[in-house]
Amino acid sequence: MLKCFDESCDATLMDRQPFMFQHKLLGHPALSMDNLRRAIAALPSDHVKYSKGLLKNGDDFETASVQHRNGLSLEETIESIRTSDSYIMVRSPQVDESFGSVFRDLSADVLTLLRQQMGDRPGLLIAPRLYLFIASPNSHTPFHIDRNSTMLMQFRGSKEMVIFPALEPKVVTEADREAYAAYANTKLPWSPDKDAFAQRFDFRPGHGLHIPFMAGHYVRNGSEDVSISMSIIFNTPRSQAQLNALKFNHQLRSVMRPMGLGPSSVGQVDWRDSAKSNVWRAQMRIRRSLGLVDD
Repeated sequence: MLKCFDESCDATLMDRQPFMFQHKLLGHPALSMDNLRRAIAALPSDHVKYSKGLLKNGDDFETASVQHRNGLSLEETIESIRTSDSYIMVRSPQVDESFGSVFRDLSADVLTLLRQQMGDRPGLLIAPRLYLFIASPNSHTPFHIDRNSTMLMQFRGSKEMVIFPALEPKVVTEADREAYAAYANTKLPWSPDKDAFAQRFDFRPGHGLHIPFMAGHYVRNGSEDVSISMSIIFNTPRSQAQLNALKFNHQLRSVMRPMGLGPSSVGQVDWRDSAKSNVWRAQMRIRRSLGLVDD
């Protein structure tokens, strides 16, 4: 029995295609504006990023809080969110006790769904975290990729969610996807012709939406109200192996490019992705032991 998602949440589709469902968390006290004002102000500063809300596809979403400042303090941004053209993103609000129980319940639901899809074995749910998103009416979140799987829930306001196939090279080339996974370049090329590949979802309070691993997407918020949404993000053994394989490919591509060659694609053969992931992890262990990367 799922505590947070209803039975329309189809485990067989996870990381295969986006799909909508209903969630059961409307009215949860953690998501009230009073609690959000208190909790966000109490979080460590590196858990909260905010920027202008009206960005465009082609902008670098991951650096928006630096490149597109709104000129306000965090407190001013929260108080004026209806009119200030702003966007607030909160990482891991579950460190505040008001989000503790909902985080545990959401994690349990995701694990139940993964067991339905992959069987009851250990290690299915990797690094679950919550994210909160609060945005002014008409704000636009630019096209970007998440390095994880996502279950997104809407609590206030509306959105148009525009989602693209995860491994379609006409949307994001393999080289760009690999560089994004490796944090080498997070500014994704954009052109309007990519919209031909999109699925569009009308997203309103009570709705949930699954965004598959590495599926590009962008968001247009409605004009009628402030938008409040929350996601739980996570990886699975398969998506974690693919993520590591993408990072390995990025490293390998620079070596192969002068010879006119490129690495084999990620996401087509699981055993090959796992082998690349194992090599990548071994490299990281060696580099950490030598003090070349942080833990």
